Amino acid sequence: MTIIPFPGIKKQPSCFCGKPRKISRMSLAVSPRAVGRVRFAESLEPSRAILPVEALITLEASILSGGIPELVELSGPGDPLADPQRTIETLELIHRKYPEIPLSINTLGIGGEGIADTLSARGVSHATLQVDGVDAKVVQKLYAWIRPGKKTVPLAEAVSILLVEQVQALQSFLRAGISVTVRTTVYPGFNDEHVEEIARQVSALGAEAMMIVPCVPHREENGFPPEPNEEMMDLLHARAARHIRIVDGQRGYNASLPAEQEGRSLRPKPSKERPNIAVVSSNGMDIDLHLGQAIRMLIYGPREDGLVCLLETRQAPEPGGGRTRWETL
Repeated sequence: MTIIPFPGIKKQPSCFCGKPRKISRMSLAVSPRAVGRVRFAESLEPSRAILPVEALITLEASILSGGIPELVELSGPGDPLADPQRTIETLELIHRKYPEIPLSINTLGIGGEGIADTLSARGVSHATLQVDGVDAKVVQKLYAWIRPGKKTVPLAEAVSILLVEQVQALQSFLRAGISVTVRTTVYPGFNDEHVEEIARQVSALGAEAMMIVPCVPHREENGFPPEPNEEMMDLLHARAARHIRIVDGQRGYNASLPAEQEGRSLRPKPSKERPNIAVVSSNGMDIDLHLGQAIRMLIYGPREDGLVCLLETRQAPEPGGGRTRWETL
């Protein structure tokens, strides 16, 4: 069976630098707060989320190094819709500077109905909706907790809310002109027999495509599902393809970090003109500070004999001050 690449983007970005190379997509981890956690997932690390202006800086660095993404996706350790103002600020910064680059979000869908038009107006043309089940009994076995609002509710009630919100989000995204790809993670023994039904239902709702990916157990424990084998994945792809177009989930990316294409990092590379790197540290040994906390930068690079070492320190603007500080920095 042929797996189709990630849904094509109709409008390609123009060249921003001398010798651009297209990269399929780039993920920016801007969402610190989660609305749910699968029982078999690793613990969330909110500190991994970056600020909106850092997301813009990361994208700029990719473009300056010649990597132009065909799609920029906001994801996180958390969910972009859990903190909509942060998401909207990020979208505004990127869309204002690079209106040609299509934007996307990766979400469970809770809260999507009320923000779909706002997302569309800020350049979002695609959404990846994580749907691991469309039956309450299946979903309840997968999740440790789901928090639809600011208060924790019993899991059974939260599951019912999630299922309703996902349908509403999908329909609202489509009405706002945002195409939707459903992403389903396979947990053998829990939802593998349910994948075809997910495909059938989301296709009926208007989803453009479906991405089916295997779970990756982070530890071996009784009750934890094993990673599905290739035979199981091929079978699930074939079954789901009866109802919806299947796209390649195996070319995916770590949702907490910028994507990589063909083994090449999107982070900028040293050059003759810019050979150094700046890091922030509280003790001179560990890179352990957020840029928003840094009062100085440690500049490392090659000295005259080529040995990389600490060259100098540079003072950073005082923390605080909002966007003005970042522009100065």
